[in-house]
Formats: sequence, C-alpha cells, structure tokens
Amino acid sequence: MRSKSFLLLHIALLPLYITLAFYLDLIPQPIVLNLSGLLRLSKANLLKHRIFAAPLSLYSASISNEAANMSSLKYIPRRSEERGNADHGWLKTFHTFSFAMYQDYNHEQYGPLRVINEDRVAPRTGFGTHSHREFEIFSYVVAGELEHKDSMGNTEILKRGALQLTSAGTGISHSEKAHGSSQVHFLQIWSVPSTPRLQPKYYTRQFTDAQKTNNWVRVVAPIDAKGVSDARDAEGPAPVHSALTLYATLLEKGKKLEQPLSGKKGYVHVVQTSGFNPGNAKGATIRVGGELELKEGDGAYVAVGSGGATFVLENMGEQIAEVLLFDLE
Repeated sequence: MRSKSFLLLHIALLPLYITLAFYLDLIPQPIVLNLSGLLRLSKANLLKHRIFAAPLSLYSASISNEAANMSSLKYIPRRSEERGNADHGWLKTFHTFSFAMYQDYNHEQYGPLRVINEDRVAPRTGFGTHSHREFEIFSYVVAGELEHKDSMGNTEILKRGALQLTSAGTGISHSEKAHGSSQVHFLQIWSVPSTPRLQPKYYTRQFTDAQKTNNWVRVVAPIDAKGVSDARDAEGPAPVHSALTLYATLLEKGKKLEQPLSGKKGYVHVVQTSGFNPGNAKGATIRVGGELELKEGDGAYVAVGSGGATFVLENMGEQIAEVLLFDLE
C-alpha cells in the first residue's frame, strides 16, 4: 500500500518534473509536446484514485476521434462568457485556452494552436520586456496602435489591419505597448512549430478592410505553402512552421461565405469589436454550418471529416462581423 501511494505521488508530480526539465533545457521541446498524452493519462489515473478532481473532457482528442468517421463538419461552441477573463485596469483580457492564472484542462491546446488572447491595453501602458522561445507568436490588430520592440532590433507601430508574427525559436525578448492616446485592441495568438530551435525571425503583413470585406483573406499560412514569402515585409500571409492556416473576414449583414478546410480540425472566433464584455455575448451574430449561432467573443471547435469539408459562414445580425478561421492539423 505504501509503495502504491509513493507511485501515485510521483505520478501527481509528473507535470512539475517535465516543466522543470523543459525550462532547464534538459529535454527538447518536441519530446515535451509528445508527452501530452502521458500527462493526460496521469491526470486520469489521479482522478480514479481521488487524489484531485478536475474536468477532463479533452476536446482535441474527442473531436479528432469523432472526425475520423465523418464526412461533414461538427461544432462544439466555446462561449465568450466561458473564456478566462480579467480586468486589471490597464489590461482587459480574455483567454480562449489556459493562460496565466486561468487554467482549464478542457481548453489547453488544439492541434498546433496554443493561445488566443483577446487583449485591450490602456494608453501608454502594456507588456514590458519579457522573453519567449519556441512558440510562434502573432498579433492581429483590431483597433488602436500597438508598439512592438524586440531583441532583434525591430521597432514598429502596428495599426488596424496589421499582422505581426515573431518566430521565437531559440529565444527572443520583446515588449508590446499601446502607442498614442487610445487603447489598443488586438488578438495575440501562439502556435507550436513542428520544428524546434528555429532561428528567431520577425514578419509584418498588412491587410485592408476592403480586402477582408465579404472575402476570406489568408493572413497566416505554413511557410512551404503556395504564395507564402519568408521575407520580413511582403505581400500575402505571414509564414509559420506548423500546419496552421488563418483566414480573416469582415462579413456584412446578410452575406455568406464558404471556405474548404484541408486539415483535420478547425477553430472559428468572432472578434469582440463592440467593447469589453465579460458577460453573455452580444453584438454581431453569425451562423456556422447552418446550425450554430455565435456572437462577439464566441468561438467554436470544428471537427472535419477525413475527406475534408467546407466551412459555411453567414451573418445573421445587423452588424459587420469580424471573424477568424483556423484550418489545423
């Protein structure tokens, strides 16, 4: 009995052991990422023995398994009011996935997609210099101006329509602050590259409202995809080293769009353009797949059949809807 308790104690500490090894560079990141299944197993075993209780409906795994035998898209909504959120005064933020003090085993990662934070930063405040490595981090500016500075020597003021992407690779430091007299509203998105220890790189792209109005615009895509440039400033989507493609649109009242999905899964997010609202979602209203209605701040996990399928988006409300669609492996 004593040996069983000793074993269960070490299983409980397994995530801590792996985290320490990761930050001390004792094991490469791909190994850490591939251990996600082992971590989930350890959590399940601990639940069985009542060491701690936590919800473990693993969306990524369940959707992928369900999709294997499907020919049409299926959706699991992620409602805005269910996201993690915080109001720090200078920062008002939402977290779609576990981040900082918000932790939810149901919403940790989806394919290579690790973070979707919707941030509003007050004027002349922001995130001071801090470090990243391995993740590829992109900022999608909705309103205001975002000032970016980094250890690679890049300094830039990003305005609405800008897409800035940093491939952190072996390590970078940067700061992000609201520039000027207005708050900045942007989405910061992190993806996990399929190749570890990349050379850090910086990219910016600009996409106009006119381009996105009633059209899907590819703003991020795999580096080896057609039409993708590895140049710092270029036309077309910013490059990532993972099976992730991000589309953006501004969909007007009564309009409908379709987009074939080539990956095994997808995620859709409606930008909360009408203002910070931690309560029930309001504002622009869309319908996906002819069945699920989403409002500002809402999102949905999308299961794609093995043969691929077409994502259908309709604007059912009175306001223009700004929508992001991720096509993922």
